[in-house]
Amino acid sequence: MAQAPLSLSAPAKINLALHVTGRRADGYHLLETLAVFCELGDRLQFHPSAEDEFAVTGRFATGLSADDSNLVLRARDRVRLASGAAPCPPVSILLEKNLPVASGMGGGSSDAAAALRALSRLWDLRLSHPALAVLGADLGADVPMCLSGRPLLARGIGEEISPLEDWPELDVVLVNPGAGVSTPDVFRRLASRENPPLPPMPRHADHGAVCDWLAGTRNDLEEPARAIAPDIGQALDALRAAGAGFARMTGSGATCFGLFPGPRAAARAAAAIRSGHPGWFVEPTRTMGAHA
Repeated sequence: MAQAPLSLSAPAKINLALHVTGRRADGYHLLETLAVFCELGDRLQFHPSAEDEFAVTGRFATGLSADDSNLVLRARDRVRLASGAAPCPPVSILLEKNLPVASGMGGGSSDAAAALRALSRLWDLRLSHPALAVLGADLGADVPMCLSGRPLLARGIGEEISPLEDWPELDVVLVNPGAGVSTPDVFRRLASRENPPLPPMPRHADHGAVCDWLAGTRNDLEEPARAIAPDIGQALDALRAAGAGFARMTGSGATCFGLFPGPRAAARAAAAIRSGHPGWFVEPTRTMGAHA
């Protein structure tokens, strides 16, 4: 009997807050970030094949490279390298790309994290989470975070991860105005690389408390990103006009998020923003809580 395909989601990552706190001698920036993951994301399917295959479908397939530079294929090759003498037969991988490419939502890193988990299972390697995190760190600083898929605090260059045990699910609307932003360009435009860390976490986190806490935090990359892509400001204005209790850019942009008090409010806001900006990426979704 043929083995059934293995299908995994690759959730979008939102940096609710992102503070740049320093810079190492090797040029890597030191960060403190509170990251959460969404029900919305890409999806990957894996099944044994006569030879290695990789294909990309979905709304944003045309913006993605399908060659060996893709993080999914690099993840596949890293798992093979780590397998030792264990057999890793050819595999067919189908990536359904539902998130905009290079949009600040960790899409490529989340895709790579899903590939690491899936191939460890498909090839019966039984690699532990710490072992997968080591492989992921070789692919990019965000990959270990995406392996978690749950609310977390990350420090250093992203490798120091602390799960949040009591962080709530949040109803959000994601908006990307289609602007292109280069992460290296954003970091080059930073006015300061030595900024205060995150404040103490709220004791009782609900929608209101989260909005209040976020008001005392920052995304230090937002200002330089807006200088490159002014459309980011328009996306934030649209979220606030639609009733977001809090709105901010995630990652290095250009995607922005707004927090809403429930799924109906988020759906109404998304419909209103789509009506005014039909060319934008606008999606209501929910973040996953600590015990999802």
